[in-house]
Amino acid sequence: MSSTTPGPQSVERALEILDLVADAGGPVGAKAMARRLGCSLSTVYHLLGPLTARGHLVRARGGGYAPGPRVAALHRSFQRHVGAGPGVGEVLAKLRRASGAEAYFTAYRDGRITVVDSTAPVTDPDHPFVPGPEVRAHATAHGKVLLAGVERGVRRRYLAEHGMARFTDRTITTAERFEAELARVRGQGFAVSVGEADPAYTCVAMVVPGGGEGVLHALSVSLPTAEFRRRHARVRAAVAECVRGFSGGAGNTGA
Repeated sequence: MSSTTPGPQSVERALEILDLVADAGGPVGAKAMARRLGCSLSTVYHLLGPLTARGHLVRARGGGYAPGPRVAALHRSFQRHVGAGPGVGEVLAKLRRASGAEAYFTAYRDGRITVVDSTAPVTDPDHPFVPGPEVRAHATAHGKVLLAGVERGVRRRYLAEHGMARFTDRTITTAERFEAELARVRGQGFAVSVGEADPAYTCVAMVVPGGGEGVLHALSVSLPTAEFRRRHARVRAAVAECVRGFSGGAGNTGA
């Protein structure tokens, strides 16, 4: 089947283009796309036409392609579907002020964990935690509290599918140790990850009650480990206070 004819291969290539542009630090040219995808330039232009026409991509002023306005609408739709109501941004801003750390709203749904929203600057490409699919759930505090809230069989399937890669020398990479860690998380009501996903950062998370059928939510913060050690009590208290406010309706998470 030709790569330019409608069908699964064209769909796969179009999605690869979207991922490539989304992950790039700036606009991406068609020739660069063709090289990365290992296909012809004509194939790339064939797919860029409908992607730009539908607003998923735009032609940048200086050349190349960048994410288009349709992406924002898709993100808002995704937020609604995982229960992130209009109050989430306000809660995260409050948590940022109270803790002095970047704040996050994360959701579990249908076997996937996603960082839905964050106060981390979008202009900081070096920040270790950004909105999007969470591929380090076993090494993050928000991943731990969310996985601690699902049934063991569901959790085993999740870990089998996503693996338990080692990111630092502190990362838990065995199911037995991870189950022990989650038992501790359930007992104390919060999760901490000290340098497990990124060697320089600590994150703290708590589950937000009332996520809905098959959906779990978490609030978390991340900060340099040295700062956490100096004011860990204040940071945990700030997360707990925002979770209580969220549960009382401040987050308005009804989908």
